[in-house]
Amino acid sequence: MTETTLSHADNREPTAFTQEELGWLPWLEPFPADQLTERHWAGLVDASRAKSPYFLLLARDPDVLQARTKTDKDIFYNTSNGLPRAERELAATATSRSNGCIFCASVHSRFATQYSKRGADVQRLLDEGIGADIDSRWNAIIAASVALTDTPIAFGAEQIGALRAAGLDVGEIVDVINGAAFFNWANRLMLSLGEPTPPAKS
Repeated sequence: MTETTLSHADNREPTAFTQEELGWLPWLEPFPADQLTERHWAGLVDASRAKSPYFLLLARDPDVLQARTKTDKDIFYNTSNGLPRAERELAATATSRSNGCIFCASVHSRFATQYSKRGADVQRLLDEGIGADIDSRWNAIIAASVALTDTPIAFGAEQIGALRAAGLDVGEIVDVINGAAFFNWANRLMLSLGEPTPPAKS
C-alpha cells in the first residue's frame, strides 16, 4: 500500500503549553472516514472518534487501536477505586509536559482542571514546568511521573517512598504508574505522527 506523506507549511505550531483546545494535523493520510468497516468502528470504540484525524490514522490498524483505547479508558475512567480522576490526569499532564507534547498536555491539563477545580495549580505546571512547587501530594505525583518518563529503569524506591509519604496507597500508586507509563508511550506516538495546531479562533 502506498502511503501519502502530508506537510502543513501554513500551520503555525503552538510553542507554549496551554489548557486551550488545540487541533492536530497528521503527517500520514488518515483512513478515509467513508470507508470505515465494522472492524474499524470496533477499533475506534467511540464512534465520535471518527471525527479525529489522529484516531482515523490509528484506525489503519483497528485491532491495535481497540486495545490501545480500551487500555486508555481503563486507566483514566475506571475510578471506582484508586486514584481520583484529577490526579490520574495530573500524571498524564506531567508526563506530557516532560516529553514536550503540547497537544496531549493541553487535553489532560483541561481534564485535571475540570476534576480538581485547581486550574491555577495546573497552569503553574504548564508554565513553570515539571519543577513547579505545588503541594506535597501533587509534587510527588509529578516527580514520580517524570522519573518514569525520563528513564523508566530509574523509577523505584525513592519515588514510591515519596508517594507513600504523600498519602497514596498501593492502588493509587499503581494508577500514577499506569497513567504516566501510558502517556509516556502515547506522547511519543503522537509526536512522531503529526503536529499540533493553534486554538481555533472564536
